[in-house]
Amino acid sequence: GDPLREVAHPEFIIIGHITQDMLPDGGLGLGGTVSYAATTAQRMGWRVGVVTSTGPNLDVAQVLPFAQLACHQAAETTVFENIYVDGERTQILHQRAGNLHCDHVPGQWRNAPIAHLGPLDQEIDEGIFHCFDDQVLIGVTPQGFLRRWDDQGRISFVDWNPPESVLRRINVLVLSEQDVPDPDGLVQAWGHFIDVIVVTRAEKGATVFHDGEPCDYPARPAQQVDPTGAGDVFAAAFMIRLIETKDPCQAAQFANAVASFSIEGPGVSGIPMRHQVEAYLAEPSERSSPSA
Repeated sequence: GDPLREVAHPEFIIIGHITQDMLPDGGLGLGGTVSYAATTAQRMGWRVGVVTSTGPNLDVAQVLPFAQLACHQAAETTVFENIYVDGERTQILHQRAGNLHCDHVPGQWRNAPIAHLGPLDQEIDEGIFHCFDDQVLIGVTPQGFLRRWDDQGRISFVDWNPPESVLRRINVLVLSEQDVPDPDGLVQAWGHFIDVIVVTRAEKGATVFHDGEPCDYPARPAQQVDPTGAGDVFAAAFMIRLIETKDPCQAAQFANAVASFSIEGPGVSGIPMRHQVEAYLAEPSERSSPSA
């Protein structure tokens, strides 16, 4: 192509580490909120920009060929290992790429409609919350702010206590009921500052708190193949539909459908195309009204 061709600026910015996840067979699989959210946004028809950090062994352009990239070179790529014993997950952080700061975000990207902060291992500097123009919708999936690790890389929960200035800049917070010990307490405490908080509950759907009022949305029944990334898929789809409709209710129903399709295939392969989601939502039988 013509190198002088103007590339349109991305509309959906996703920030965080792309990971290589150690698979049971010893291989490495692509992981991280960035991979799931970027793929979701692209399949929903949005132009994607990725702000990340990897080592020289991972070519982001190859794994996310549709995205515009701001990749900050580090010595290593982030590597996670998930160990399941009796249904309990232990996570180990084996390698970690570099931290991400506001100056890693290209200037022309700072007025994109959506910025999704998807940290995995405390990699996002607080300055990123204040990096975007005021009208940009900032959405956060906070799991990477809620993790610490020991010398062996074993991950455990840590409280995230952002200052009020950060909380006030978050427009949408999407967290799993598994992410924090007391999701309802968090909603109570932070609901004063954050416009929309969504608590996802796996196959039970999601609860949306808008102006402090809760509303439950059931999930679409799905044949689960791989639940990984479902919360990230939900979050990206929710933000996109919220911008399109200005309606958290419609956004929740849309995001539930996208996420439920996504778990029916391994990795990012299950994330549906937009027309599949719209066809499903158009079926009269699927118009379930939210329960108050």
